Amino acid sequence: MSNAEQLEKIRTAPGFIAALDQSGGSTPKALSLYGITPDAWSNDDEMFDVVHAMRTRIMTCPKFNGDRILGAILFENTMDREVEGQSTASYLWNVKNIVPFLKVDKGLAEEANGTQLMNPNPGLGDLLKKAKAAGIFGTKMRSVIKQANAEGIAAVVDQQFEVGRQIVAAGLVPIIEPEVDIHCPDKAEAEEMLHDAIMKQLNSLGPDEIVMLKLTLPEKDDLYADCVAHPNVARVVALSGGYSRDEANDRLSRQHGMVASFSRALSEGLSAQQSDDEFAGTLDKSLDSICAASAT
Repeated sequence: MSNAEQLEKIRTAPGFIAALDQSGGSTPKALSLYGITPDAWSNDDEMFDVVHAMRTRIMTCPKFNGDRILGAILFENTMDREVEGQSTASYLWNVKNIVPFLKVDKGLAEEANGTQLMNPNPGLGDLLKKAKAAGIFGTKMRSVIKQANAEGIAAVVDQQFEVGRQIVAAGLVPIIEPEVDIHCPDKAEAEEMLHDAIMKQLNSLGPDEIVMLKLTLPEKDDLYADCVAHPNVARVVALSGGYSRDEANDRLSRQHGMVASFSRALSEGLSAQQSDDEFAGTLDKSLDSICAASAT
């Protein structure tokens, strides 16, 4: 698969990124929204079988393809499995023309200075090698900002870019995700601080160090316009962050050049009990609404 072709798609194609990467902690909630209760599994392995079946149903649905979807973010367990007889990453690219990404962080550390850094990740180097071998194009890693605390925000952005450089050096494109909690009491102020810290880091990258950004939908429209235009940024994507799909789409439609990377808002309304036609119809409407909001 051609990295250049994938990068071109991520940079320029219309559409959005599907986040299919709920991890162990958030999986039971994702499954219950999908209409599957915890009595459907008795251990983690069985739970991941059930969630892979849900993701496979989404990925193999005829409506889920590269016409509207730029990329899909996978959890490591999904990368390690197969869809229709080939590895998930190669199925996404070769069959669906969707660029595969991998969630690589190991969760969040305890809150300090109004933020949560990423946990230490000593196995990252090996995981990046494995991802590269599996045909993964890029990665995603998340930190969280809960207060407008300059020291905390600087620490989050510094850590994200430090790890981001390691990912770039491994031949992958990192999605840098310093999420601002939508319940942050001084969200607009936190976002201004975040914007400035990101720009400072972007301006320190070498010409070949290409990154993506995944950001909370901001209070101030087009706050991240200069990130969108930055030569080192392949694409800026938005997380839904707990907003309903309607509100997330409404906010996104006011951000020029930003496209969606929604997970809960993507699967809203899908259920295990739906027939294939109902499932495809629901997914089709969801993809349409998110694409329309991403097209501004």
